[in-house]
Amino acid sequence: MPSLSHSFKQTLSRAFCLSAAALCLSASSNAWALFADDDARKAILDLRKILATTQLELQGQIDKLKIDNAVLRGKVEELEKQGQDIGTSQKTYYQDLDTRLGNFEPRTVTIEGVSGIVQPGEKKAYDDALKTFQAGNLKKADGDFSVFAKKYSTSPYVPLALFWSGNSKYASKDYAGAIAQMQGLIKRYPNHPRIPSAMLTLGNAQLESGNKVAAKKTFSEIISKYPDTESAKDAQQLIAATK
Repeated sequence: MPSLSHSFKQTLSRAFCLSAAALCLSASSNAWALFADDDARKAILDLRKILATTQLELQGQIDKLKIDNAVLRGKVEELEKQGQDIGTSQKTYYQDLDTRLGNFEPRTVTIEGVSGIVQPGEKKAYDDALKTFQAGNLKKADGDFSVFAKKYSTSPYVPLALFWSGNSKYASKDYAGAIAQMQGLIKRYPNHPRIPSAMLTLGNAQLESGNKVAAKKTFSEIISKYPDTESAKDAQQLIAATK
């Protein structure tokens, strides 16, 4: 009996020791787990701080680049504007120089498809006559254009001078003079771009003179020869209105 009791006590002692050891191991494992979680959280927080700081630095650099880019763009635009201003100034300078030279020496120019030599003062004389016409001083304009056509008979401006002279006559109700002027222009410069308009003035002058047959013939000729022009459209309306 004493031997059995001693054996039982030993068994209980061993069980107690094993239980105590298991508890210690369990407590130790939990402690290490808690320690590892704290380190992980700290590492994550530190990483977040680093990322936040890096993002702020990057955003600052991006903002600075935007500002630098805007400043650079402004400088480029300013340079482009300066270049345009210089180009415009140079163009104006050369145009002015060309005009000044034209006042002292003959030049070869092409005016509405007609080429010829323009003498000093010739363009100014034509421009002055045109301004007089535009101002409504028809008789003086007609006289100025006639003088111009005689003085500069080989000028490329002559077809235009004859054209405006004929229109001046028509506007002044000198229908016979307008008819003669426009017929002379059409015969002398049959391929000039002003011919459709000249024929329209001719037809109107014929109509105002009471010659409806001649007027209709002129209008019909405009429509057949120059179908896609404004003069042709006007001619069609005039034919329809002429009875």
